Amino acid sequence: MPAAVRRCGDRALLVDVDDAPGYAAAVGALGLPGVVEVVPGAVAVLVRHDAAADHRALAAALADVAPLPRAAGAAGLVEIPVVYDGDDLDDVAAVAGLGRDDVVRLHSAAEYEVAFCGFAPGFAYLRGLDPRLVVPRLATPRTRVPAGAVAVADVWSAVYPRESPGGWRLLGRTDAVLWDSARTPPALLPPGTRVRFVEVAP
Repeated sequence: MPAAVRRCGDRALLVDVDDAPGYAAAVGALGLPGVVEVVPGAVAVLVRHDAAADHRALAAALADVAPLPRAAGAAGLVEIPVVYDGDDLDDVAAVAGLGRDDVVRLHSAAEYEVAFCGFAPGFAYLRGLDPRLVVPRLATPRTRVPAGAVAVADVWSAVYPRESPGGWRLLGRTDAVLWDSARTPPALLPPGTRVRFVEVAP
C-alpha cells in the first residue's frame, strides 16, 4: 500500500509510516534528486528538499518507497551506566504494581533502539520499554530535570541530555554525555542505535 505523503511547507514532505527508521533508511539509500534531509519521527518521516525539486514527482516517488529491513546488530550498541535512585522510582513501582527492584531489573534487562531524536539536542526516544513499565507522564511537569536523568513516559525511555523542564518519570541518573558539539557525531545516541542500561552503584 502506498505511503500517505503530505506537503509540509514549501520545501518538505511528511510521510506517514509505521516503520519510520526503516523508511528513512530506504529514502536515504535511494539518493532521490533534490532531497537534502531525511528526519525520522515516531510514526512519520520528514523529507526536506531543495527549491529546484519537482514537488509532485518527489511525492509520487516517496509514496512507493518500502522500508528497509534493519539487520540485527547493524547499528552499534551503547551501554549507559545508571544509578537507579530517581525521584519517581517508587511511584513507577506503585503504578506498575511492582517492587522497586523489579522496576530496576525490567528497565535494565531490555535492549532499546533509538527511534528518533527530538525535544532537545541529544534527546533520544528509546523504543523497547517493557510493557509493565508503561506509565503516564507526570500530571504536572517539573520545572527542572537535571542533565543525565534517566526517565520513562508512556512507551518510551530516555536520558535528559541537559538540564531542562520535563514531565517524564525519573528512574535514575547517568554520567554519560548525550550531546557534545565537539564530538562527531555530537549525539551519543543517533537514530538506529541500540542501547542497554547497566545498573551501577552510587
